[in-house]
Amino acid sequence: MKWRLLALAGGSLLFLLACLVLAKVSPLEAGQTLVQGSLGSAAALTGTLRETTPLLIAGLAVFIALRAGLFNIGVEGQLTIGAFCCSVVALRLPGFLGIVVGLIAGMAGGALWALPAGWIKAYRNGHEVITTIMLNSVAVFLTTYLAAGPFKAPNQQEPSTEVLSDGSHLPVLLSIRALHINVGLVLGLMAVAVCTVWLSKTVSGFRFQATGANPVAARFAGVETKPTVMRAMLLSGALAGFGGAVQVCAYEFRFYEGFSPGYGFDALGVALLAGNSAVGVVPASLLFGILAKGGTALQIDGVPKGITVVVLGLLILIAAAIRYRKVNVVA
Repeated sequence: MKWRLLALAGGSLLFLLACLVLAKVSPLEAGQTLVQGSLGSAAALTGTLRETTPLLIAGLAVFIALRAGLFNIGVEGQLTIGAFCCSVVALRLPGFLGIVVGLIAGMAGGALWALPAGWIKAYRNGHEVITTIMLNSVAVFLTTYLAAGPFKAPNQQEPSTEVLSDGSHLPVLLSIRALHINVGLVLGLMAVAVCTVWLSKTVSGFRFQATGANPVAARFAGVETKPTVMRAMLLSGALAGFGGAVQVCAYEFRFYEGFSPGYGFDALGVALLAGNSAVGVVPASLLFGILAKGGTALQIDGVPKGITVVVLGLLILIAAAIRYRKVNVVA
């Protein structure tokens, strides 16, 4: 089986090189531009960490759902709803109180948006992939309507809320010249630490994972699987909404049409690359952040940004093959 994985990795590398050659791009120069654009300077690293923050929290949201046996594709919509709720609340409660209540509102919004999919999955056995995909579209259209109508800033041409006051911004924790590390990233890392301890050290975390591993066996062991599925989807939605709220308070300072460039969908890849440990979400999200920021530098140099999508796709393919191999070995 190992030789198959090596063949897959080698074939993926050759495919990537072929894509670069067809795009008339030197692989060496593309690699240098990618690294330089994402890690080569303090400003570049700041941009990478900015891209990493929402991917870290959204990836954790998908990971939690996966541990309970759920494939929450609705993180994009839940993150969008959370960001909108946070913007509305923080605008009306400026200052530190606005930040705290705004983050809570974002979590509540994300959880409530995940509630229908969780209930349908738990009590009607409806597939969460279908329900969450539909809720994504509803979330985007609903928030766009609200940002273009009742909550639109009077001085904005595009659908957008007003900009938060300076007192409602999450502060920069560390600033060294052009390197800025926002508290939002620290909150994401804290969420990973809490989830890691909870999953590995608590009874409820064990029930979560038992339900995801084998719901039939979990029921025979006395685990109430239906409420567990509900809680899993609600927790996943709350984390996704928290990611949107952090993005508002730390970086964007308002909600606008097209707020998320696809963080919720990229979070699926982050969670898959993370493996079986919540800690794995950290390097996986950083990798996605590097490729996102470096992809912009590649595009400036005339390299198609789609090359980074190819890289991510190949990485996810290899990660899925490794996970499939582990499952077979255990079986």
